[in-house]
Amino acid sequence: MLLRQVLAFIVIGLLALSGIGPAAAQTWPTRPVTMVVPFPPGGGTDVLGRIVAQKMSEILHQQVIVENVGGAGGMIGSARVAHATPDGYQFVLGSRADAINQTLYKHPLYDFKRDLAPVILVADQPMIIIARKDLPVNGLQEFIAYVKKNQATLRTGSAGIGSTGYVDCALFNQAIGVKVQDIPYRGGGPALQDLIGQQFDYFVTLSPTAVPPVKAGLVKPITMLSPKRLPSLPDLPTADEQGMHFEASTWFAFFVPKGTPAAVIKRLHDATAEAINTPAVQERLAGTGTFVVPLEHQSTEYLESIIGPEIEKNGAPLKAAGLSIE
Repeated sequence: MLLRQVLAFIVIGLLALSGIGPAAAQTWPTRPVTMVVPFPPGGGTDVLGRIVAQKMSEILHQQVIVENVGGAGGMIGSARVAHATPDGYQFVLGSRADAINQTLYKHPLYDFKRDLAPVILVADQPMIIIARKDLPVNGLQEFIAYVKKNQATLRTGSAGIGSTGYVDCALFNQAIGVKVQDIPYRGGGPALQDLIGQQFDYFVTLSPTAVPPVKAGLVKPITMLSPKRLPSLPDLPTADEQGMHFEASTWFAFFVPKGTPAAVIKRLHDATAEAINTPAVQERLAGTGTFVVPLEHQSTEYLESIIGPEIEKNGAPLKAAGLSIE
């Protein structure tokens, strides 16, 4: 009996210290929570996170604070959450970049499958190729011909080494048979500003990053890398329509540290699902070129099922292209 009492006191003490006992999990959240966006402000990931966070704050009755933690193609922010206290008060807006980094980097800062627990798949954003406003081309075929002719002097920009745009641009360049120097930035927002300032020549980026400057006439749109045109850019043809089969998009999802209580994950999942299925939120996202995933893909189990295949799928072209970073 004495041994049982001692063990019971130890368990209760550990739960109290961690703050994530059954009662704490059921009442979560009792204070503001932090959504880590692993890229700087102004890019497509940040736009998505802030739109969803605003609605989630209303649903959870606690502020969802967006904190931008950029670096290493999103790896720094995701690693921070992977190693955070597993209580639900920090979660990351992860993406296809997390799957990419597991292969691209020889020594990634976290194990995507082991260190992060899936919550919910949120949205998908197609990629767009945009160029500096005065690039003397119109359409994809003229663009390809121009890049082939001037590749030695052209430069691309990216949201950072390991970002989806960095990888998709490298694969696009490989597909058309060119080598162009890349300038890695700390996010899509900073890269966009320099493209507008004509500091480099072209940029493969997320649709929310590209749509506003295209509409404003600040950059030149080249092509959509999605199967169909965006409603927000109905006059921009896809690559398929312009004679090249090349598709690229990026999915986004929420993850928490491994070991987060199931009740907390369910509460976060349900609040997110309610937010992204709100018509007003979907309308705002659609205006940026972001598509909420269908209902049948919004379960935690579905997200968990795709992580391994996504690492393999994204790793295969990287290995074939010989892309690797220490």
